[in-house]
Amino acid sequence: MTAMPGLGTSLATPELLRSVFRRHAAGVAVITAQGARPVGFTATSLTSVAAEPPLVSFGAGTGSSSWPVLAEAEYVGVHILGEHQTELAGTFARSGADRFAPPTSWRPGPEGVPLLDGVLAWLVCRVVARVPAGDHRVVLAEVVAGDSAGAGRPLVYHQGRFNGLRD
Repeated sequence: MTAMPGLGTSLATPELLRSVFRRHAAGVAVITAQGARPVGFTATSLTSVAAEPPLVSFGAGTGSSSWPVLAEAEYVGVHILGEHQTELAGTFARSGADRFAPPTSWRPGPEGVPLLDGVLAWLVCRVVARVPAGDHRVVLAEVVAGDSAGAGRPLVYHQGRFNGLRD
């Protein structure tokens, strides 16, 4: 590997990847699914894949407490969080938290998917593929329902913190 003049070079490691992606601002979403109990997690890997048919993707860790339900779920909920929802993002990011207990406000949505209240937008999606990717799976899902009527500005994740957008 040849270093560019004036630039440091690091070997590819998990730490390098984390360090680089801390500099990448990403929108914050919460993914939910219904099994014997509702599960969910905070995701910054949400991507719009195609408009026709409408497809999204996100990464899910196979070691997460949500994975056993996500591995079997036919439908998932995708929630776009607003800057007023930093606590909700933290709750769904925290290991061992009772994510659906108060103060989390939610209701069953289409296909029985748990829908979070007060989000900027939500989708219910049918899972079409779970692609192995290291210690994660990339989940590909087709949109079947949704609502984009929430008010506010988006929550973003940058440098290890949840933030609002600045003008």
